[in-house]
Amino acid sequence: MARLFVNNLTVMDFSFLDVERGLVGESWIVDVELIGDLDDQGMVFDFGDVKKQIKRFFDAQADHRLLVPVRSPGCRIQEDNDRLSVEFPLNSGAIVSHQSPPDTVLLVDSQAIVPDQIAQQLQRQLKTLLPGNVSNLFIGLRPEKIDGPYYHYTHGLQQHLGQCQRIAHGHRSRIEIYIDDERSQQLEQHWASRLADSYIATKSHVVEELDCNGIPHTRLAYTAQQGEFAVSVPSSQVLLIPYVSTVENIARYLAETIAQQQSGQVTVRAFEGVEKGAVAEAGSD
Repeated sequence: MARLFVNNLTVMDFSFLDVERGLVGESWIVDVELIGDLDDQGMVFDFGDVKKQIKRFFDAQADHRLLVPVRSPGCRIQEDNDRLSVEFPLNSGAIVSHQSPPDTVLLVDSQAIVPDQIAQQLQRQLKTLLPGNVSNLFIGLRPEKIDGPYYHYTHGLQQHLGQCQRIAHGHRSRIEIYIDDERSQQLEQHWASRLADSYIATKSHVVEELDCNGIPHTRLAYTAQQGEFAVSVPSSQVLLIPYVSTVENIARYLAETIAQQQSGQVTVRAFEGVEKGAVAEAGSD
């Protein structure tokens, strides 16, 4: 049988729940390999169709979703009409809760979120959508190789008309910081540590400060085009900024904050997942 592969087909930007880390933003690069007989065109599957149809599948089934390992101890799922609620205990005693339309969450039959298991679950779903001459397929999910500091963050963009409006989706992102055009590894490492596993939130989305098992929690909520969204996370994970938490504004916030503490021209290149992002400058002219 013939084998067809496409590397870097797309990127899954999502968040997941972990008993140690809490709510974690992530980005995985998607590779696919198809195995089957050649069709009348001498192909396993037309490359154009691979890129369109399989990418559409990932966009619909996994991208910009919250991935929940339902076998994690104490995890509770409740679905009521057009609303799905998740309660997820952490080892620290904190509890992450999330409410949203059901199709913004991917429930995973496991105790933890790992790439191989997610790939197998998606393979089973995708196989039913492929032409009959395709007998098997393999999906590879992998993080970007980053030489330097990076961080995981989650956010939600209420006014976005696409999937970014979902309150718990995220990214694994590199960061570059320059002072007078010279990179500062010290500042990059500091901010990567400060933003690790963070929820970057717009101040106006905070609706309540809670105490759960003696641990401060912050509850955020809004209504967007796709429905009503809410999430509650340990307050220690939350970074509040005074404007919408787009990558442009995240870069702006970092540049302005650093410029208040550091002399010279500050340039921040903030990535949003893989090979995309925004640049902001602040400080002396």
